[in-house]
Amino acid sequence: MTERRLGQNGIVQPLLTDLYQITMAYAYWKSGKTKDYSVFDLFFRKNPFQGEFTIFAGLEECLKFLEKFHYSISDIEYLKQTLPSNIEEEFYEFLSSVSAKDVTLYAIAEGSVAFPRVPLMRVEGPLIIVQLLETTLLTLVNYASLMATNAARYRMAAGNMKLFEFGLRRAQGPDGGLSASKYSYIGGFDGTSNVLAGKLFNIPVKGTHAHAYITSFNGFTDLRNTKLEPKAGGEPRDLLQLALAWRTDLVPIFKVVASEASDGEMAALISFAIAFPDGFMALVDTYDVKRSGLLNFCSVALALNELGYRAVGIRLDSGDLAYLSNVARQFFSEISEKYNIPWFQDLMIMASNDINEETILSLNEQGHKINCFGIGTHLVTCQRQPALGCVYKLVELNDQPRIKLSQDVAKVTLPGRKDAYRLYSESGHALVDLLQRSDESPPAINEKVLCRHPFIESKRAYVIPSRVEKLLTVYWKDGAICQMLPDLQQIKEGVQTSLKTLRPDIKRNLNPTPFKVAVSDCLYTFLHNLWLENAPIGELS
Repeated sequence: MTERRLGQNGIVQPLLTDLYQITMAYAYWKSGKTKDYSVFDLFFRKNPFQGEFTIFAGLEECLKFLEKFHYSISDIEYLKQTLPSNIEEEFYEFLSSVSAKDVTLYAIAEGSVAFPRVPLMRVEGPLIIVQLLETTLLTLVNYASLMATNAARYRMAAGNMKLFEFGLRRAQGPDGGLSASKYSYIGGFDGTSNVLAGKLFNIPVKGTHAHAYITSFNGFTDLRNTKLEPKAGGEPRDLLQLALAWRTDLVPIFKVVASEASDGEMAALISFAIAFPDGFMALVDTYDVKRSGLLNFCSVALALNELGYRAVGIRLDSGDLAYLSNVARQFFSEISEKYNIPWFQDLMIMASNDINEETILSLNEQGHKINCFGIGTHLVTCQRQPALGCVYKLVELNDQPRIKLSQDVAKVTLPGRKDAYRLYSESGHALVDLLQRSDESPPAINEKVLCRHPFIESKRAYVIPSRVEKLLTVYWKDGAICQMLPDLQQIKEGVQTSLKTLRPDIKRNLNPTPFKVAVSDCLYTFLHNLWLENAPIGELS
C-alpha cells in the first residue's frame, strides 16, 4: 500500500506560534543579534504513561514546515495590527524575508524508541529564525510522539489481536482526530474508522454500524426488500425466510425461547446483510446479547452461508466482554461442528466498549475470545497522560555553551552541541544511550566506554558495546530535506523493530526498568564546570 505524500497542513504556518516568540524575535533584532548562531535541543524529561520508553513521531511534518516557512503579506499585515505601534518598519521587512534556508536540523529516525534528555531533534541556525520555529516544532512533535507511544503500548498489550482506532468523534477537534488516526497507525494499529485519514494516508478503513441502525427497525414489516441473489448467481432468494428457518433450528443450541429474540433486530440485520453480504459484521448488544443478538446474527449468517456468502463477525459494545466473548465463541464452535461449517468457529469477535490499555490487560488475565478491539476515547485523547512535555532549550550560542540552571535538577539542561549514540550488548539489546560533546570521537565497538549519570557522581559504569548506533542524522540543510523519508508503513514497521531492541523488563506494564541515559566523562566534567561557573554563590550572615 503506497502512502500519498501530502503537502503541509494548511494551518501549520509561521503564525501557528506563541506571541512571545515574535516579541523575542523583535528584541533580538533590536539588540543586533541577527547574525548570532544558535543550537537548540528538542527533548522531553520523562517518559509518558508511567512507562520507560517513548516513540518519536512527527518528524516529516516538521520538515514540511521548514520547507514552507515564510511570512506572507497577510501575516505581516496582521502582525502590524497586533504588535505595539513602536516597532520599526525595518523589522517587518526583515520578517518578510526570513526562511529556513540557513537552518540545519538533526533528528533521530521517526518511529524510533527515545528516552528522556536525549535530543529528538537538534536545530541549528540564526538565533532569531531558530527561536521562531520553537512552538510549531513542539506542537508537531509533542502530540505525535505521545499518540504513537500510546498506540504502541496498546499493541504490546493486545499481542496479535487486530486493533482499530475508532476515536474521531471523541478527538480534540478535526486536526487532533486526523493526527490520532495517523500516529496510532504508526504505533501499531491495523486501521481506522476515519475515512479522511484513509484517503490521505492510505490507512485501512473499517466500520460496522451503530445501535441507531438496529433501533431504526421495529419489525419485519419495515423491510422493503428481503431478496438476495446467491453469490454464484441465479434466482434471488428470500433471506428473511431462510434466516427465520435457521432461527427456529438454532433455538435448542441457544436454549432460549424464539419469541425472546427481537424481530426488529433481525430485520435490521437482514437489511444490513443484503447491503453487505460479503462484509456482514453485526452489533449484537442493542437488546440482549445472549437471548437476541447472537441468535439473530447466527441465523442471518447461516442464511448468507446458504447463498454462498461468509459473515465477518460480531461487535460487542457493552457488558462483560470476557464472558460474552466466551459465550459467543462457544456458540460459533457448536454451530460449526453441528452443521460442518469449519470457518464459522473463527468468526471475528470485536470489542469496543470504552477500551483502554488496562482493560486489555485485564481481559487477557480473565481469558477471553476477542480477536479485535475498536478503541476510541482513551486512545485518541491519551486520557492516562494528555501531554508529553517536550521542551526546546538553547544549548549553544556563537560556539559558546549555554546552560539553564534550576533548583530542580531535572530541569538543568545539558549544554553545548551534543551527539547521541545507542550502545548495544552482544544479545542485540540496547544497553544505554550515551550523550557526548560533538567534538569527541564516537564510541568504538568492543572498546570500553565510561558512561556516567549526568548529575550523580557515584553512578557510573563501563560499557563494551558490540554495536554502536549514531542516533542524530541531518535531515534538513541548505534549505532542503537531505534524507529519503520513509513512508507511513515503513515507519510503522520501524516502531516494532525498534521496540524489539529493548529488553522485556523495560517494556512491561507494571514497574518497568528505567532505560539508562548517560553522558561521557568529558561531557560530565564540562557540564559540572559550567554549572559552577554560572551558579551564584550565596552568602551566609
